[in-house]
Amino acid sequence: MTDMAVVIVVENLVKRYGKLAAVSGISFEVQKGEVFGLLGENGAGKTTTLEIIEGLRRPTSGIVKVLGHDVAREMSQIKTRIGVQLQSSAYYSYLTLREILELFGSFYPKYLPADKLLKSVNLLEKAKSYVTQLSGGQRQRFSIVASLVNDPQIVFLDEPTTGLDPLARRNLWELIAQIKSQGKTIVLTTHYMEEAELLCDRVAIMDKGKIIALDKTHKLVEQASKPFKVSFISDRTDTVASQLKKIGTLTELGGKTDHFEITLATAASLHKALDLIRTLQPASLTVTRASLEDVFIEKTGKTITEEENAPVRR
Repeated sequence: MTDMAVVIVVENLVKRYGKLAAVSGISFEVQKGEVFGLLGENGAGKTTTLEIIEGLRRPTSGIVKVLGHDVAREMSQIKTRIGVQLQSSAYYSYLTLREILELFGSFYPKYLPADKLLKSVNLLEKAKSYVTQLSGGQRQRFSIVASLVNDPQIVFLDEPTTGLDPLARRNLWELIAQIKSQGKTIVLTTHYMEEAELLCDRVAIMDKGKIIALDKTHKLVEQASKPFKVSFISDRTDTVASQLKKIGTLTELGGKTDHFEITLATAASLHKALDLIRTLQPASLTVTRASLEDVFIEKTGKTITEEENAPVRR
C-alpha cells in the first residue's frame, strides 16, 4: 500500500451470481480513523461488498486489501484485527452476555474483559442475562460490542440500526461516535439518509451494484442541483403558486394540509421565493439546505418509499 493512512483498498471489485451482477466493478479506499458509509437501497450491493471485504464471500474478480493484506490470500492475518457486526446475528441461547463475550474472547490471542465491554454500552447490569431477555436496542448494542471483543482496528457494521425505534437508534449513533473516538476505523452500511449524514465522514452511494457518487458528506450535499429549500404552511398559496413554480420546484407535502415545500437553485431565487411567501403571511416558514436524502434521490431517481420497497439484491 502506497499510503499508510489507507486501511482498505478495493479495486475493480465484481461479484456475479449467474447473470446477476450484485457488484459491478467498484473501487474505493477507506482512510484510517474515518467512518466510511456505503449508502443505498435494499439490494444495491452494499452488504455483498462488505461481506467480501470481511472475507465472508469470495469475489468474482477484483482486488481487496485490508491493512495491507490481500483478503483472497491473507485472511488469517486480517481476522484478528477486524470486528464484524452482521446484519442478523444469532447467539447461544443458554449463555449469558458475559459468557458469550468470554467465549468470543477465547478465540483471539488478545481480547478485552467482558465486563469492561458491557459497561461501555450500559449493559453491565445485564451481564447474567440471556440475549433473548434484551430489548431490541439492547440487543443491537450487545451485537456491536461483541464485534469489539478483540479490540479491532477496523469495525464493520451492517445496517446497525435497522428496526430500532428513534431513541434506540440515537443511542446506537452515540455508541458509534464513541467507537470512532477510540481511533478505530468504521465501515457501515445503511439506507437511513439522516444516519449517513450524521455519522459518516465520507459516503459512497451505491445503485445497482455500482458506486454512483463518493465524497465527504457535506460535499455530496453541495452537489444538489437545488441546494435551498423552503417549507411553509398557508391556505392562500393559489395566489402566488404560478409565480413560485417559475423560480423553483413547488410541491405539496403529502398527508399535511396546506403544507408546501419549494426547492431552489440559487440564493437569488431563494430571496424571490421568500418575498412571495411572506405575502401569504404563512403560519409556519422554515428555510433549510438540501440534505443527503435530496442528493440520493437526484442521483438514483428513487424516493425513500421506492428505496425501502425495492427487491432484495444484497
